Amino acid sequence: MMKLLFLFQYLDMMSDKPTTIKEIAKILKVSVSTVSRALNDHSSIGLTTKMRVKKLAEELNYEPNQKAIQFLHGKSFVIGVILPELSESFFSAAISGIEDIAYKRNYTVLLAQSHDDAAREKLLVEKMKSQRVDGLLVSVSKTTSTYEHFDIFRKLNIPVVFFDRIPPIKDIHYVSSNLETGTFEALNFLLKKGHRSIGMINGPNTLVASHERKEGYIRAMIANRLKFDPSLVVSCDLSEEGTIEVMDILLNHRRKPTAIVTFNDYVALFAMRYAKSLLLQDIDFVSYANLPIINYVDHTPIASVEQFPYKQGKKAADILIDLINKPRNETGTEQAYFNIVVESELILSHRK
Repeated sequence: MMKLLFLFQYLDMMSDKPTTIKEIAKILKVSVSTVSRALNDHSSIGLTTKMRVKKLAEELNYEPNQKAIQFLHGKSFVIGVILPELSESFFSAAISGIEDIAYKRNYTVLLAQSHDDAAREKLLVEKMKSQRVDGLLVSVSKTTSTYEHFDIFRKLNIPVVFFDRIPPIKDIHYVSSNLETGTFEALNFLLKKGHRSIGMINGPNTLVASHERKEGYIRAMIANRLKFDPSLVVSCDLSEEGTIEVMDILLNHRRKPTAIVTFNDYVALFAMRYAKSLLLQDIDFVSYANLPIINYVDHTPIASVEQFPYKQGKKAADILIDLINKPRNETGTEQAYFNIVVESELILSHRK
């Protein structure tokens, strides 16, 4: 009865203050270490004691001290994510995969967007370091051409995993899609349809993905005993204005393309809308990403290379958290680098 009275008095007195383990221990007349172990289901604590401790902790609305937990484990249990644009369906799907794994493995995600700006990306990397994230997932911006800003994480032994847009540097962890194979399949599909003059609207040369697309294009032409015409492969900044500029180049080419492969579904939509404004309805388009938005427009690409962003995000997050929990060797460097390539798949539209 006296213990119950003391509890009610305590609750009234401490209603505005967070309960601590020490206070739970005082009420139950046990040691602080006993309460801590009971709350963490330690095998050295009996079932009855665990139940008493947990019951009282619930009655007192006890919340674990996250800073103390972080100090104890030497972790923040937060992973940072820097990506170009969350508004793009591709990266939204990737984030869903990342968050699903983070939630499953008891991590919180700190998200930031570079908006495809290299300077902003560098600033965000510094901010992620200041926030003491345990690891970092990055899809680099289309304007990033140097990568020294990631070195600080390497020096601090904080793992970084790149996904989708990966930098052209050695000794990194990454998850990407096999775009060379996807492009090879796309070109073969168009060649089988009888196209012989095929244009490509590629991305900026700073992106590894742009080079992979071009290699797939060249490989398909060679495999089909056709001459590769480099002037049919044009690069753009992926904006609508940039797409229209390179469309004009292709449409005025001496070998005007009868089919065009575009860097992604958004570029395909820009290009198709421009072609329609010029009353050009006889050009076949193939794109990348296979985004849901494509299903809601009147005129769609006849095929799209699926890059599985959700799967990429899940795999990248899993690798990052594994690296966070993996013991470092004596030099503080990783024993091996994870280079995971997700196979792409050519998805044909209903109007193929």
